[in-house]
Amino acid sequence: MMNNSMKSQACKLANGTKFVGKWHRKPYKIIKPLGSGATGTVYLAHSADGEVALKIGVNNMAITSEVNVLKHFSKVQGQVLGPSLLDVDDYVTQEGVLPFYAMEYLNGEGLIPFIQKRGEEWLGIFIVQLLGDLDRLHRAGWVFGDLKPDNLLIVGPPSRVRWMDVGGTTLLGRSVKEYTEFYDRGYWGLGTRKAEPSYDLFAVAMIMINCVYPKRFDKKGEKPLQQLKAAIDGKAQLHPYRMVIMKALQGKYENAQDMRKEVVDIVSNKTTYKHKPQPQTRKTYKKKVKKKKEKSSYFVEIFLIISFLLLAYILYLFGQLM
Repeated sequence: MMNNSMKSQACKLANGTKFVGKWHRKPYKIIKPLGSGATGTVYLAHSADGEVALKIGVNNMAITSEVNVLKHFSKVQGQVLGPSLLDVDDYVTQEGVLPFYAMEYLNGEGLIPFIQKRGEEWLGIFIVQLLGDLDRLHRAGWVFGDLKPDNLLIVGPPSRVRWMDVGGTTLLGRSVKEYTEFYDRGYWGLGTRKAEPSYDLFAVAMIMINCVYPKRFDKKGEKPLQQLKAAIDGKAQLHPYRMVIMKALQGKYENAQDMRKEVVDIVSNKTTYKHKPQPQTRKTYKKKVKKKKEKSSYFVEIFLIISFLLLAYILYLFGQLM
């Protein structure tokens, strides 16, 4: 048997590597790596079903846990939460056996690059979508855990946020098993790593901050909340969402639906404001009255000229008859 270190090295496959699953005999050809984490490496691969995302794991327990999550996601009503599960098998190598699973390949664009290219108005729209998905996930008894832009893709049209990697998904009440410091409230000293809805909602707030600070930043000093507040105040794009972000950072939302409703209100108000007619001031009122008077005077002058010409023509005809 291989230890985890040896397995981690073994699951680093070169582009073009071909193999067949031990049990289901499905062939795969590695195209390129898509990403790696604590539980394994994800590759883009050719298969009999077309292009798939193939995750080759470090240990059976981790892979089994993720497979169970994907199976559970498929039973959750509503929007598809994660990629569809296509195959679960083992890859036999000279060093030993590596567990893997194949899932739907989501071909899209990263959240932050998408918003940078197409405009900040997309931020609120995608956060509303994400919170709706998180609400369904939480109601099903899970927390995403390692929620960050790297695990989100924008697919479409129509443009829709989707989850890429469910490796950090944890049952409610347990300790979050995977996290990334910038999005982790434990790192910022603003809460525990207990798997509960507020843990994911903190990460959503940090994703919103990350969208306008793409390079991120480290914690400084002993007042992290003040540091994050200053970051929010420092970017005009975040000002409409300031109250929502601060509430999420402080764990004041009980569920994702409450946060979603407030973001929907903000997005709706911003749209209404763009199309709202400007209020009529005293100055604009005077201008309108003046224009009306000028217009009225112009028509009076035209009427008098026409009347004078008509009268002159009648007098001319009368003179001819005499």
